[in-house]
Amino acid sequence: MRSSSRGLVDPFIVMDVMEAARAAEAAGRHIIHMEVGQPGTPAPRGARDALAGAMSEDALGYTVALGLPALRSRIAQLYLDWYGVTVDPGRIIVTPGSSGAFLLAFTALFDAGERVGLGEPGYPSYRQILKALDLLPVGIQTSAKNRLQPVPSDIEALDLAGLIVASPANPSGTMLDKAALGALISSCQARGTAFVSDEIYHGIQYEGRAVSALEISDDVYVVNSFSKYFSMTGWRVGWMVVPEDHVRTVERLTQNMFICAPHAAQVAALAAMECEAELSANMAVYTENRRLMLSELPKAGFDKIAPPDGAFYVYADVSDYTDDSRAFAAEILDHAGVAVTPGLDFDPARGATTLRFSYARATADIKEGLARLQSFTASRGA
Repeated sequence: MRSSSRGLVDPFIVMDVMEAARAAEAAGRHIIHMEVGQPGTPAPRGARDALAGAMSEDALGYTVALGLPALRSRIAQLYLDWYGVTVDPGRIIVTPGSSGAFLLAFTALFDAGERVGLGEPGYPSYRQILKALDLLPVGIQTSAKNRLQPVPSDIEALDLAGLIVASPANPSGTMLDKAALGALISSCQARGTAFVSDEIYHGIQYEGRAVSALEISDDVYVVNSFSKYFSMTGWRVGWMVVPEDHVRTVERLTQNMFICAPHAAQVAALAAMECEAELSANMAVYTENRRLMLSELPKAGFDKIAPPDGAFYVYADVSDYTDDSRAFAAEILDHAGVAVTPGLDFDPARGATTLRFSYARATADIKEGLARLQSFTASRGA
């Protein structure tokens, strides 16, 4: 049967690593997971209890396309609580995860063939979703001196319809302060370039506070998710805040693409927002894991890193060990029993000499993984 060239996207390498780790576990090996950007904790207890109650009382059919009104109002309250920003709940669209939000945003903002900039290293699915939509992803090679974040001078010579920026970033965990984020937004607006802010790691921060693009401008798209801070990856529920005059466009797209985000996940998400004690306990784990990573990872020889301000990743230059990060990650999995992600997922041009280490799992796993990595590099003699 014929097929579309739009389907010829690259694999999401971390998912291939996950499958290799699963196969190793099925063969009886104990694998430490440092590959996947997924909390080791379940959805908060209050979220699970709320859903259990709803399942006994409600058919949980379709919601309106924009999402449960109560959830949209509660998300608006989060912006006031976290950032001191008043957001009209009418501008909030509940989506099937942040991935659904990116599909909606890119479809609403850009016509086929237009160029959209993204910092590299960066989340690989931006690139692949853009390609699948017949858009042209334009990789922006960020520098270590800018902590692997784009700056206005990086885009001055580029003819871009849009720019997507993440802070805290995946894979580096670095953040943009208000001045740096504001400079990027101003530069885009001066050029008629749409600005999309990926804020899915907000709430998971260690050095300072993550700044929302909505603190600077309403003329932006902001994407967030319940996957990371709220520990609800598999529930597939996120949200997007758009300018008021874009709401109806995105609503029509949502009606036709998704009908609505999963009702059950929306019920759980609403309750999760009231589980602050449990979410704070999760943050305490990430904080300790980050401390361990910054202390012990250099002892394995992985010392060329940008200390993460947020998220739960360390992105390391491993050029002293390899110029093939995919083969090196496979070697680490085979010999050390630790799953890590090759940098090629995040930076096609320079990722052959980098690895991403996730520290989202339990602290005991992180300690064991670090010990295994130290033993591996010591035995390798590098």
